[in-house]
Amino acid sequence: MILTLDIGNTTFHGGVFKDDDLVFQFRKTSANRDSSDEMGVFLRSVLEANHIAPDEIDEISLCSVVPDAIYSVRSACIKYFNLTPFELKAGVKTGLKIRYRNPLEVGADRIANAIAATHRYPDKNLIIVDFGTATTFCVVNQQKEYLGGVIVPGLNISMESLVQRTAKLQAVEIIERSKVIGRTTAASIQSGLYFGQIGIVREIIQRVTEEAYNGSRPIIIGTGGFSALFSNSDLFDAVIPDLALLGLKRALLLNR
Repeated sequence: MILTLDIGNTTFHGGVFKDDDLVFQFRKTSANRDSSDEMGVFLRSVLEANHIAPDEIDEISLCSVVPDAIYSVRSACIKYFNLTPFELKAGVKTGLKIRYRNPLEVGADRIANAIAATHRYPDKNLIIVDFGTATTFCVVNQQKEYLGGVIVPGLNISMESLVQRTAKLQAVEIIERSKVIGRTTAASIQSGLYFGQIGIVREIIQRVTEEAYNGSRPIIIGTGGFSALFSNSDLFDAVIPDLALLGLKRALLLNR
């Protein structure tokens, strides 16, 4: 079995693959920097609690946008699983042509998303929208060229900004809304967050489609922790919350 680990700014997202099937997923906050022992104990415990024997893990694939978290996670893999993990980073095989002026600037999670998307939709133009700490857009053409992207504040960042910079507005649960007009302050904030994000996404998709693909509609994929909120919208051809984990597995296979 393969253990995949996607270390984000807000969330640590993991999954276990048995052959081609993602049989288990877990999430924890990444706000606290765990030691290697704390991370190792957590990983073994969460597997055992879900009836997966840690000794059945044969390989580990990880990516991180938090540089100071990599050492403890790598050390935990070596100490508690006796495995040196594969890390998705500059210099490894991805199957992509990165057209960023400085390819090192592209987040490893965005590369993982692009690897999985191009594998699932070969020879297609793609826009990948990842709803995480930030909402990111990745533009990949049918030649597997990573053309670039767009980054905007995510849902949590937007809410935190409202709370921190206003005297009376409080944090709310981020939910899907069916009506735009809120009848309470909380509902008004929820509506603004939800429909505001939809408006941003729709506008950027339209502009990217015109700029990159001459108006020819690409395959549009939603992913990330908040992507399920938008599964009932008309924005996406597919919503795949675990896209990065699929990409980590694919990257591992490409680099064997």
